Formats: sequence, C-alpha cells, structure tokens
Amino acid sequence: MKDFSNAAFAPKTIRTMTTALKASVAMLPEPVSSRHVHRLAETILRETRDGERNASVLQRLALLELQIGSGD
Repeated sequence: MKDFSNAAFAPKTIRTMTTALKASVAMLPEPVSSRHVHRLAETILRETRDGERNASVLQRLALLELQIGSGD
C-alpha cells in the first residue's frame, strides 16, 4: 500500500471512506481478492487526501481505476 502515514481524517470522513470502500467491494464479483480491496482502498485514500468527500464519487473513482489497471 502506498504511504499514507501522514494522512489524518476526521471521523465523518472516515465513515465516508468506509461507505465508499464497502460499496466498491460489493460491486466486485465473488471471490474478491485482497489485492483488489487494497487497490480500491488506495484510490479512496488518495482521492480523499486530495479533497474528495462524496462517497459515491469515491466509489466510482476506485472502481474506474481498478478497471483501468486490470491489464497489469
């Protein structure tokens, strides 16, 4: 996982990130790999650190980035 050791978020923001991650994981076909969960989480952390606070937007960005990077 990327280095987010200096990132700090308010409780409300953490709830938003949690909602976005749960919704993103729910969209993936079973079984969901831990690699995919980590990639979703990294995107959500990065976008939140950069200022995004809408759970639906975070979810879409995470899923889009996962889809784009699936050719790795």
